[in-house]
Amino acid sequence: MYHMAKRVDRYERQEKKRVLLINRFSTRTLAILAIHVLFFLFIVMADGLNYSAKVSLFAFLSAMTLWITTKIPAGFVAISLIVFIVFMKAGEPELLYHSFGEDVVWLMLGSFVIGEAIKESGLAERFSHAMVNRAKNKNFIVRAFTYTLGISAFFIPSTSGRAALSMPIIKQLGVYFSDKEREVLAVLAPVIILMSTSATLIGAGSHLIGVGLLETASGESISFIQWLIWGVPFTITITLLTMYIIKLLLWPKTAATDRQLTSLNQTAAQLKRPMSLKEKKTVVLLVALIIGWVAENVHGYEIAFVTIIGSLLFMLPHYGVISWKKGINAVSWNLLLFVAAATALGKVLVDSGVVGYIEKEMIGVLHLFMGVPEWVIVLLILFVTVTSHLYITSHTTRAIVFVPSLLLFGQTIGAEPAAVVFLSLIGMNYCVTFPVSSKALLLYYEEGEITYDARHLLKISIVLMPLYMLVMLLFYFTYWKWTGLSI
Repeated sequence: MYHMAKRVDRYERQEKKRVLLINRFSTRTLAILAIHVLFFLFIVMADGLNYSAKVSLFAFLSAMTLWITTKIPAGFVAISLIVFIVFMKAGEPELLYHSFGEDVVWLMLGSFVIGEAIKESGLAERFSHAMVNRAKNKNFIVRAFTYTLGISAFFIPSTSGRAALSMPIIKQLGVYFSDKEREVLAVLAPVIILMSTSATLIGAGSHLIGVGLLETASGESISFIQWLIWGVPFTITITLLTMYIIKLLLWPKTAATDRQLTSLNQTAAQLKRPMSLKEKKTVVLLVALIIGWVAENVHGYEIAFVTIIGSLLFMLPHYGVISWKKGINAVSWNLLLFVAAATALGKVLVDSGVVGYIEKEMIGVLHLFMGVPEWVIVLLILFVTVTSHLYITSHTTRAIVFVPSLLLFGQTIGAEPAAVVFLSLIGMNYCVTFPVSSKALLLYYEEGEITYDARHLLKISIVLMPLYMLVMLLFYFTYWKWTGLSI
């Protein structure tokens, strides 16, 4: 009897341990493990990829899954998977070390310093108060901020630069909004910046690269004015649609009343004052910085290097706007670590041959559609380019990889080269699904003071991506055709 009771007791203890172990593995954890198993099986069975490419692709897909489905710090995930690639002998340790030498890392470092200077000088507070003072409600502020971000595309040829300049302003505006509303603003700012990129030829470096490849391949070009004629109406349409979609999907239903805003308007009106010396210095340095960004082709220095020069001037002893210590303390080192590792994850896809493999497979499929109706050709180009951000994280790399291939495809079917390139570049400007898809998104992601959840981007993209392609199709068969753009 004693031995029987002992066995029953031991069995119950073991059963409790099993139940405890099962409870630890939640449904979400099991789903994530199942997804990773599917990734593994799919990649193992893929032909045409070498060992390094398979490991790199698995790491990249794993990172995307963990960023979206878990609350594990994004930087920890990115660095861990870079270490995984090196540990599995699919890459050299330099992959991790050299990632901190990427221009985007230094661009963001300088951007944080400049943003802190704008905030400390009082310029961000002045701008936000001026906006709020004219506002009747929060919707007005959101619309005004959206218009401001859209117009900035004509003056600042860098999505990262525009994101950096918008950050101190949005932090200042954040005091008038609830925590949930601030999170929506943190998504709205970078997404609107990306949507408005298509307005002008200088809106993104990929535009200049694409037009340069067009000139080399066919002798044709797209002028600055012609781009404005085609790009501005589309940009206005998609930007406004994006703003309303973000508000519809993410804006909290129990938003604070606008009575609070009325009292803040009165406070803002009382804060009118002459510009201080620090504010004047900041304005002068900002104008010089924007000129430096715009004149990149003249002086030959990259935007990241110009940004670092600007940040040093802002921290210049005795003559700058902020001290060296305050500027360095303003840098989000957590974000920089994440950006460095995430950029390396995207870069290793190119170096290992994954991107080349995907490009080859896609172009092979495209050639099967020769002789099909025009709308099918346009839809194929849009599908390839709009979805390209899912596996090629660098905007510039997307242009370098796809524009020559699509030009070749266009020549094969007798399409107009300028139309193919313009549609391709506008399509590639869509990069909203993941934080790693754009430097502007990365700048706001895990920033600390004002940030967003990666799942919000995915939620927006599920609606916005097909809508983006639909609007491009509608523009192609109406306005763009009427103004001379035709395949």
